[in-house]
Amino acid sequence: MPIIHSRFSPAWWLPGHHFPTLWPSLFRHRPDIPLVRERVELADGDFLDLSWCGQDDRPIVMLLHGLEGNLHSHYARPLLKLLSDAGYLACMMHFRGCSGEPNRLPRSYHSGDSPELQTIAEHIHHSRRRSVFAVIGFSLGANVLLKWLGEQGEKASVERAMAVSVPFLLNEAADRLDQGFSRLYQHHLLNSLKRKYREKFNRMPSPLNVDLNKIRNFRQFDEQVTAPLHGFAGADDYYRRCSCRQFIPFIRKPTLILHDRHDPFMWPHTPPEEDELPENVVLELTHGGGHAGFVCGNTPASPCYWTGHRLLEWLKSPS
Repeated sequence: MPIIHSRFSPAWWLPGHHFPTLWPSLFRHRPDIPLVRERVELADGDFLDLSWCGQDDRPIVMLLHGLEGNLHSHYARPLLKLLSDAGYLACMMHFRGCSGEPNRLPRSYHSGDSPELQTIAEHIHHSRRRSVFAVIGFSLGANVLLKWLGEQGEKASVERAMAVSVPFLLNEAADRLDQGFSRLYQHHLLNSLKRKYREKFNRMPSPLNVDLNKIRNFRQFDEQVTAPLHGFAGADDYYRRCSCRQFIPFIRKPTLILHDRHDPFMWPHTPPEEDELPENVVLELTHGGGHAGFVCGNTPASPCYWTGHRLLEWLKSPS
C-alpha cells in the first residue's frame, strides 16, 4: 500500500518534535486500572510477565513497550483501559527485566527479541484457546513486532498489527540519539539501563568486564553490553541483524505503521521507501507528533492522544 499523509493534527501548544515527545511522559494521566499479572516460565529458566486487563472472552490485543518501558510508560495504562472499555482483552507483555523484578539470567532484552513474542503468542494460543487478535508495539517494541511479522509471514498468529514510532534502522537511531537535543533521551535511557545492569549484577556474577562509567552513548553500550550478552559479534552485527526495515517486505498480515516524519529518535530518511512496502502494510506519516507522543487537543487542560484513536480505527477497519 502507499505511504499516506496522516489526518493527525498536532496540538498547537506543543510545537516542534521534542515538546510532544516529552509532554506525555511528564504530564499524561495514568489511570488506575484492575490488572491481572501472569508469569510465563520460559524453557531457558527465565520468565516473562504479562499484565491483563478486560474480560476473558474478548478478542485479545497485546501491547509491546519501548526501551526501558513498563506499566508506568505514558501510553501503557491509558491504552490498556481504552482497549478494555472498547471490548477487548488487553495484554501487556513485559520484556525480560521490565516488570519491576530483575530476570534470572545474565541476558536481558533487545530490539531483535522477536522469539520472545513468538513464545508468548504460542503460550496465549494454548492457554486461552485462541490466537491474539492484534499487537501494537512502541519504539523498541515496534521494531520487535515488525521483525516478527516479517519472519513469520503468513504464519504470524495475529490478525493485524500496529507499530508506533519505529526505529527502522538501529544504527541510524543510535547515531541520531547521539546528536543535539536528542542526547537528552539517550542520557535518560542509558542511565536507566546502567542502573538496571548494576542492580542485577549485584545479585549475580556478571559475565562481562565493562566499566559503565565510561559508556557515553548507545553505540558504546550496545558494543560492550547488549551485543556480548545476547550473542552478537558487536554493535554493528546487532544493528544489522535486528533492524526491522529489512523484514517489512515479508510482512503478510495487515499492518499500520504510525510515524512522525521528524521523529527525534531517528533521521527523516530512515523510514522505508514506498516500494519496500507490501500491499498489506500502510505507512502513515505525520507532521508533528514526536516520538510516541502524537498529542492533539485545543488546550493543555484537555489533551487527547491520537495513537489510541487511530488504534481503535485500525482494529475495526476491514482487513
